[in-house]
Amino acid sequence: MAESFGTDAERYDRARPRYPEALIERIAAAAAPAGPRPDVLDVGCGTGIVTRQFQAAGCRVLGIDPDARMAGLARQFGGEVEVARFEEWDPAGRDFDAVVAGQAWHWVDPAAGAAKAARVLRPGGLLAPFWNVFRFPPDVAEAVAVACQRALPDTPFDFRAMTNGSRDAYRTPFAKVADGMRESGEFSEPEHWEFDWEFFYTRDAWLDLMPTTGAFTRLPPDRMGKVLEGVGTVIDAMGGGFTMRYTTVAVTVVRAGAA
Repeated sequence: MAESFGTDAERYDRARPRYPEALIERIAAAAAPAGPRPDVLDVGCGTGIVTRQFQAAGCRVLGIDPDARMAGLARQFGGEVEVARFEEWDPAGRDFDAVVAGQAWHWVDPAAGAAKAARVLRPGGLLAPFWNVFRFPPDVAEAVAVACQRALPDTPFDFRAMTNGSRDAYRTPFAKVADGMRESGEFSEPEHWEFDWEFFYTRDAWLDLMPTTGAFTRLPPDRMGKVLEGVGTVIDAMGGGFTMRYTTVAVTVVRAGAA
């Protein structure tokens, strides 16, 4: 699934939510003591959404992604990208002030990934994977889940679990990330940073986003079309749009050896 997002890289880049500026600025500031333009490694950079946000904050950024299609689009947007899985990537002696991963660290082995990050971070450098945790309005969540189930009645996927986004749903994955960081023995005790924000989705904007999510990236076009038709009808009945609440959660640690 991790390499299915490049099926429509342009849509992915267009539709996927960005990350709050407060998060980007906090990470950049944490890396800034190393110099005016900190070096950031963007793991699982995809089409370069996170890369561009850190570039705008004044950072030098190198991206890594296993999907050449996603990497190709990131390069078109001005990103420097190398194609590899992070655990297998050769840093060739390079090191960084921060290692980040936007909506991607769950594809990385938590122990091996943390150990690799420790090897490429300078002393005092920051490891900061982060995720957008979405929270549908309850009535929208139920209606979207029902529409998906009707369109795909033979699919074992739990659509109610998909629409029931919450911090609790992410508690176990976040704990695994933190445990991997501790296991390396190279970092400070993990911290959780949280940033709350909202985004209003029109019908068209939400239908543009849905095919880029993991539940749907491998669906044939005819089946995806049924899902979009059903969900579109639901959103039309609710007035043509809805406000999604997001919490962006970062699990952060500092590389040992800071002065």
